[in-house]
Amino acid sequence: MRPLVDLEGKRGLVIGIANEHSIAAGCAEAFAHCGARLAASYLDAKAQQWVQPVCDRIGVEWTAPCDVRIPGQLEALFAEVERRWGGLDFLLHSIAYAPREDLHGRVIDCSAEGFALAMDVSCHSFLRMAKLAESLMTSGGCLLCVTFYGSERVVEHYNVMGPVKAALESATRYMAAELGPKGIRAHAISPGPIATRAASGIDRFDELLERTAAQAPQGQLVDVEDVGALAAFLVSDASRKITGTVIPVDSGQHLIA
Repeated sequence: MRPLVDLEGKRGLVIGIANEHSIAAGCAEAFAHCGARLAASYLDAKAQQWVQPVCDRIGVEWTAPCDVRIPGQLEALFAEVERRWGGLDFLLHSIAYAPREDLHGRVIDCSAEGFALAMDVSCHSFLRMAKLAESLMTSGGCLLCVTFYGSERVVEHYNVMGPVKAALESATRYMAAELGPKGIRAHAISPGPIATRAASGIDRFDELLERTAAQAPQGQLVDVEDVGALAAFLVSDASRKITGTVIPVDSGQHLIA
């Protein structure tokens, strides 16, 4: 199949592949299909057994561990990017976390510790990555993160991740404004609900999938390939004058009240 966009020669770092069904895996496959050179991270040695086969199949050049909660690991990952490639053209941030007890409870019952951890992993880590990528994107580049419409509307059982994703989207807009003069763009991709391992932590997520399929104007759910197609376009030169957006890919679900 002919690539939709040309990413030949571009170097990209993908953070958040958990298994072959994850959004990050769908994006990585699209990047590779369009000609990009890729690196990817995995959470730890236990996670590597699921991540490495996906990366090998896609053709990821190299992988490395990265748990943003552990001091120094993110910095070590970007140091490896610089050592191997000398620069970076795009980055995908596709990680999020909240302690189960805080995720399944009311927002007003969320613990301070749980809220801080969710914000650190799901939002502030993207800011840290942008800062580390800035010096590597000497000819400009693109920074992508993944959000969800629970950031702007109350979605039952999404709970604390709603405010956290709202912060992520706001951070993306400020990031785009601050890094724009250097030719670095930033976007938040907002997929409709997809049955990933991360989403399985949301209470009664299967009901959300059913409602979305019934309500979306196109009458169907999206998949990781749909998200990957959008991600590939956004990191390509075809979108070089687009920045600071939150772009839905949800079969039109965002239109429904």
